[in-house]
Amino acid sequence: MVVSHQIFQFPLNISYQEFLPYYRGEVNKVEVVDIKGRTLWINARHFRPFLSSTGIKAYFNMVVDSQGNLISLTKV
Repeated sequence: MVVSHQIFQFPLNISYQEFLPYYRGEVNKVEVVDIKGRTLWINARHFRPFLSSTGIKAYFNMVVDSQGNLISLTKV
């Protein structure tokens, strides 16, 4: 059995105020563009651990399985 994973790399820069609707669940998906120009829609709950009082300003690596399920999301 071959397991294939995809790796996406992208920056995210969003203020605390801008992220509040995502944090509260009013908006479910965060739209980002990876370094290869691909648009991704990622469930906002995955970014909650990275939220600080200034928002989220970081570069991320995301690994998904062949069905598109999140395996890991790490700040680099």
